[in-house]
Amino acid sequence: MKHPRACWRVLRLFGHVLKGLCIVTLRFPALAPEQRNAQVQRWAMELLAHAGVRLRIEGQPPVSGPVLLVANHLSWLDIPVMHAARHCRFVAKSNVRGWPLIGALATAAGTLYIERRARRDALRMVHSMHEALTRHEVLAVFPEGTTGDGRELLPFHANLLQAAVTAQAPVQPVGLRFADRNTGAESFAPSYIGDETLVGSIWRTLCAPPIEAVVRYGQPEHAGARDRHAWARQLHAAVDQLRRG
Repeated sequence: MKHPRACWRVLRLFGHVLKGLCIVTLRFPALAPEQRNAQVQRWAMELLAHAGVRLRIEGQPPVSGPVLLVANHLSWLDIPVMHAARHCRFVAKSNVRGWPLIGALATAAGTLYIERRARRDALRMVHSMHEALTRHEVLAVFPEGTTGDGRELLPFHANLLQAAVTAQAPVQPVGLRFADRNTGAESFAPSYIGDETLVGSIWRTLCAPPIEAVVRYGQPEHAGARDRHAWARQLHAAVDQLRRG
């Protein structure tokens, strides 16, 4: 029965994406930023429900900014999971903006885009992030720079932490984990690594037994006397502990 169920989920997800496009096209122009954020969070929660994913939040999400969330990166589901837990503006690779349908939704959700291979663009992004933090916004990054396999946490890139250093804003570590809802065992169905395709990852997720997405929030912390490299190493250890539970 898993394939008919997955097909039904595909139809629901596609309809939900179209609903999101209608919302950002017709309703967003008339909404205040706080109302837009609430719409994004509600849409993300509904997407998880359509995909058969239940959300569990542990710890305290940020009530307000400025704060930079740093999390491990496992799946295409990470962004909607974190949006459902607490709306935030993500820093994402520039090619996401060109993805059909998804790019328009990501842009409407306030995503900041970076060309990772261009050093000058990294400097521009740090400046943009600094400005957003001084406006008391909640930002989020995946310091690994790519999705991992869920078994070992990849090293953190420290560059984007500079925005929190210069803005004197706190950083809050976040651990993400996907589990089989029936057994509690780790679920690798939503993984999206190596030569895997996005379509294949989505299909495997929709065919899997019910999944629980766990978001664990650690304690916010300031850089203090640490430079961004030392801070990145300590945040790596904090995220690693959170994702393991």
